[in-house]
Amino acid sequence: MGGLFGISSKNDCVMDLFFGIDYHSHLGTKTGGMCVYGKKGFDRSIHSIENAPFRTKFQKEMEEMEGTRGIGSISDTEPQPLTVYSKLGHYSLGTVGIINNKDDIVEDLIRSGNNQFMSMSGGQINNTELVAALISTGVNIPEGIRYAQKKIDGSLTLLVLSEDALYAARDFHGRTPLIIGKRDDGYCVASESFSFINLGYEYFREIGPGEVVKITPEGIETVVAPNEKDVRICTFLWTYYGYATSIYEGKNVENMRYRNGARIAQMDENDPDVDDVDFVAGVPDSGVAHALGYAQHSHIPYARPLIKYTPTWPRSFMPSNQKARNLIARMKLVPDKEIIEGKKFVLVDDSIVRGTQLRETLSYLYENGAERIHIRSACPPIMYGCKYLNFSRSVSEMELISRRVIAELEGTEDLSQEVLKEYADSTTEKHAEMVKKIQETLGFETLKYQTLENLLDSVGIEKCKLCTYCWDGKE
Repeated sequence: MGGLFGISSKNDCVMDLFFGIDYHSHLGTKTGGMCVYGKKGFDRSIHSIENAPFRTKFQKEMEEMEGTRGIGSISDTEPQPLTVYSKLGHYSLGTVGIINNKDDIVEDLIRSGNNQFMSMSGGQINNTELVAALISTGVNIPEGIRYAQKKIDGSLTLLVLSEDALYAARDFHGRTPLIIGKRDDGYCVASESFSFINLGYEYFREIGPGEVVKITPEGIETVVAPNEKDVRICTFLWTYYGYATSIYEGKNVENMRYRNGARIAQMDENDPDVDDVDFVAGVPDSGVAHALGYAQHSHIPYARPLIKYTPTWPRSFMPSNQKARNLIARMKLVPDKEIIEGKKFVLVDDSIVRGTQLRETLSYLYENGAERIHIRSACPPIMYGCKYLNFSRSVSEMELISRRVIAELEGTEDLSQEVLKEYADSTTEKHAEMVKKIQETLGFETLKYQTLENLLDSVGIEKCKLCTYCWDGKE
């Protein structure tokens, strides 16, 4: 996915920028970058963070950079922020999002006179560079940003650091958040609202969907009005991606997960399978709050049979190779055999994507003496790969356990939208058949998914403003 952080201050901002970016490390595992503007002009640095956290890679920059304005990013995709020189002047740019019509945009730009693009090591064009090319076709930066957002099929949230101001623009449909913090000496803007609390900033306001603001130490100016219609905020932010203390659209992530877990427990109230359960547990870390909500409602004690070894696994780095992913998923978690042995558990995970890691976790618990384990997913079955934020690392939709099972049940991978719609509906026999088949395929004792209705109720925002594409295919 990725995260952004920026500052416009009357004083040197480098240390605050460093820590603000670092607080977004849970949103990406590939590259980190920061750029500041000061007496020397633009000063930028980008490092790989695939094998070490952001903090350890940018300590030198924190000591040597200087400037009163800056932006930075954590990225799961391309290196950024980039620095650009165009007819609009010199600026730096960081982005979050996905571009589905990339080839068409590149072709249009080349036809219109953009003669070349740099290619990355894998041969692909850097998405952020492509966004910069779109922005630079405008008569000014705000108009260029709006043009880029309208041109792109997917999503685009961004920060632009120019020679005179900091510009922040939230995705046109609001799929990802941007929140402004205020302090006596200036303002900051962040993907995660919690990231500026310890830096002394107070919550000021959220940027609206499609809104572009110009930020200086003296104030905030809206230069492109927000889109009040067709808002689609990513619901998975509350379910998994968002940090526990963050707030989006006025809704706290941790509280949403407690409510969601309680609603899962309500589904189990008359289920004899869980009558003799000893403990409720969450898959660390993203399933923990959902599990706590379940435990509080059910009055079943909460326990930690698996504990993440945070000194060397503070982040969710995962290689692309599935075998290595499975190994690392196990290496991060240390079992507590005295808690596990001879006990029955309800184990809550935030979601089930491929199912392979959860199956490995289950096997690990059984190896350490667990007697029975009932699996509960804090969201509905994921039926579609995300085409707006790329939160799932699946190469194809057939990597999703739900799609593989449906293909097996239907006898074909060529699945119509009508067929998928019936399986996605939690009230149908086909949905129940799919869940049963997933349970058998992954070797679970029992399996239940949260319903979409309960999930949305836990968030507390009307469905028409939330993106639920990964669960029901509705755009």
